[in-house]
Amino acid sequence: MRGSKLLAGLAGLAAATSAYAIPWYFQTPGSQIARDVDHLHQYVMWLIIVIFVAVFGFMFWACYAHRKSKGHVAEQFHENTTVEILWTIIPAIILVVIAWPVTRVVVAQKDTSSPDITIKVTGYQWKWGYDYIKGEGEGISFVSMLSTPREQIEGKAPKGEHYLLEVDNELVVPVGKKIRVITTAADVIHSWWVPVFGAKQDAIP
Repeated sequence: MRGSKLLAGLAGLAAATSAYAIPWYFQTPGSQIARDVDHLHQYVMWLIIVIFVAVFGFMFWACYAHRKSKGHVAEQFHENTTVEILWTIIPAIILVVIAWPVTRVVVAQKDTSSPDITIKVTGYQWKWGYDYIKGEGEGISFVSMLSTPREQIEGKAPKGEHYLLEVDNELVVPVGKKIRVITTAADVIHSWWVPVFGAKQDAIP
């Protein structure tokens, strides 16, 4: 019975983490990079959960099975070559298992070769400037500012579906095309972020 409840709980957790339309989870990915980041998050999270359960499960079992009340006496030793080799090799393997897919995603994020459109993004205090430098829309420039009603920000009105995400002039790009984004700033460091694209880049003057 307990096993069935545990499996049901794990199934529920898996369903919750795979659902995007919930307030505390990631937005639905809108690009391949965002999908890769989402899959990477799921992969690393479940790997960490398995490691956590294995390590603490073994630790609690060892403490319970060899407790003093059953007459067990702790063995005294100062070094163990086998244990030292294991706790060096196993973490190294875990590091490789995590670092390999992470590196693949990071390399893909930074691949700016052969873009269909190049856009320059300039950070200003309280607004963003966009310049279509190359490709479709070349020559178009505009400034974009947050358009969330002040009443929502101050808590005087219910928060809308796109709270703190809506702007007066939206950046428009074609679907299925590779977009190169060049970031800079006119005053201080800003952070240009499009959650559904899985892109976040500091704009440095």
